[in-house]
Amino acid sequence: MVTSMTGYGKAVHQLLDKKITVEIRTLNSKNLDLNIRLSSIYRQQELPLRQLVAKSLSRGKVDFSVYVEQTGVVGNSKLNLELVESYMKQMGQLDGVMFDNHSHKIQLLEIATKFPDVFSQESKEAAKEDITAIEETAKIAILAVQEFRKDEGDVLELEFNKRITNIKLLLDQVVEEDIDRLADVRTRLEKAVSEIKEKVDQNRFEQELIYYLEKYDITEEKVRLENHLNYFMETMNVPESQGKKLAFIAQEIGREVNTIGSKANHAAMQQMVVQMKDELEKIKEQLLNVL
Repeated sequence: MVTSMTGYGKAVHQLLDKKITVEIRTLNSKNLDLNIRLSSIYRQQELPLRQLVAKSLSRGKVDFSVYVEQTGVVGNSKLNLELVESYMKQMGQLDGVMFDNHSHKIQLLEIATKFPDVFSQESKEAAKEDITAIEETAKIAILAVQEFRKDEGDVLELEFNKRITNIKLLLDQVVEEDIDRLADVRTRLEKAVSEIKEKVDQNRFEQELIYYLEKYDITEEKVRLENHLNYFMETMNVPESQGKKLAFIAQEIGREVNTIGSKANHAAMQQMVVQMKDELEKIKEQLLNVL
């Protein structure tokens, strides 16, 4: 399974007097790079939240934000009288009427006290209910991120399958082209030697020719490259996403492709090698996003 490091998740929990929102955004990173935004009153929850995120998301640049919005009034709230009076005065001016009668004042007071910021909490400690709600909301948001990452990973897996298949097809063309390549090299060398006026020791020539042709033989590289390509496909299908391992296999694929290119000494084969390198680069670019 391929899982992306790019993800997004959001969860909202409504309490009697608060709305708790947890929002998570993730991008690719070599390790876990976690940034938590949390109100100071809930700072004691930062370590448990870090542990929860590290266990669930493992890698990536993670922005984790908790927003707690006051939506009602509770017993330990204190009314900010100065702010209420300021709101009433401003609203009275907008109406074009100042506090000319008792009824009008009551109406403005009712409106002003509906603004959440006119009440402040006397308690500086987070309620146990709030802490529990934050933890549960965080778990739901993490599940949303994981689902997002999985969907993105499915798209990446299709891309990898396409690129690996293209490299395999190019390798088949290389194998087909290689059948006549060494024979052509031998023919060219024999022709070049025959044009030399000096007599040549035939036995020594055969020995040197064999040695020369062995240097250009790519049988081992073809076998290893095919094995690496199959191993890449197998690794994508294991239950856990293996981004680092896939990157190591891609390096080995690149090594074999480069060796085939350096040994080819054949224009058509070298063109195929260039195409394989292009496909591999596209794989490596996307592997940066794999968990």
